[in-house]
Formats: sequence, C-alpha cells, structure tokens
Amino acid sequence: MATETSATGPPAEPDASRDGSRSDTALSEIAMALFHLRRVWAKPELVKRVRAQTSAGTDGRPLQLSNLMVVNAVAALTKAECADDPSCEVTVGAVAERLEIDPSTASRLVGHALDAGLVSRRPSPVDARRANLGLTDAGRRVKQVSDRFRRAYLDELMTGWSARERAEFARLLTRFADAAVQAPMYPDGIGRIFEEAAAD
Repeated sequence: MATETSATGPPAEPDASRDGSRSDTALSEIAMALFHLRRVWAKPELVKRVRAQTSAGTDGRPLQLSNLMVVNAVAALTKAECADDPSCEVTVGAVAERLEIDPSTASRLVGHALDAGLVSRRPSPVDARRANLGLTDAGRRVKQVSDRFRRAYLDELMTGWSARERAEFARLLTRFADAAVQAPMYPDGIGRIFEEAAAD
C-alpha cells in the first residue's frame, strides 16, 4: 500500500508501532553514535588547545578541564539570570546546580578557578555568608578562546552541510538534550545491564 500524502505536506511518517524493526535500528544507531562521540570528546584536545592560546593561571598551574567547566557555568548563569538584573548574583550553589554536582565539589572546583585567576568573588549584597561570582578578564579570555575553538571544530565536522541541515540538527539535538536532562541515566543503570545479562 502506498504511503498517504497530504495535500499540503510531505508523506506521512510510517507508524513506529507498525515498524518496530526500523525504530529499533534507529535507536541502535543513535546509541552507537553517542558512544563514539563520548570516546572522541573524552580526549583532552580542547583543554590542550585553549591552554596553548592562554597563559597559565595566577597560581602558575596550567588550565584544567574543571576550570573550563566553572568558567562556562558562571558565564551561562550570568547571561541567563543577570542580564537585566544588576543586583542578581551567581553563587556556588547555582554553579553546583548548573554542573549537576554536589555543593562541596562545586565549592572545591570554584576554589580552583579562583586560584587560577579565572573567577572573581565579591561579597553578596544579600547575604554576607555567600559569594557573588563573576569572570575576570582572564576568565573571559578563556571563555572566548574555548568558544572559538568549539565553533571551528563543529564547523569543520559539518563541512558540506546546508544551513537548513544545520538548523534542523540543532533543533533536534537541543530537543534530545533537553529530554536527557529531564530523564538522565544514572550510574545504577549500568549495574542493571549486567544484572539482566547475567540472568539471561
């Protein structure tokens, strides 16, 4: 039977419930692609290149991946929450939520970024016990360099893609990432895989 076509749109998508094998194949391909991406992006290439274009921190230590994480978190929080409100503040707790780590770990990573001269800490006008975080000139430089490298890398990967393809990929990937944030796979999910495999 031919696929029905609406008068105003493209052919209707096949019903996934009627074509489970096609759906299963797509999910397997997505899972494998994500696995490969994780292996590729786990390599510290970004930090090495950013490090080559920026000086070491004020403490003399080379740039660390955790420094980049904190810089990106503080920059994103400042842009999202403080763009129209000069009285707002970026706290260690907010960084912990942004990075999805516990407050004690966030406090340690923020401390390293402070020692490296990438983040500044001012007293909070609301609560003297809290720190109001911001980027230093060095922190902004690191952010600019890492953003430039990331865009250049993605541009190279997507050579030959049309503007429409890039826009559609961005839309779908953002939708996928938002769904993953809402329903993350926690480490115990790996344990369940081995338990079920052993049971079989």
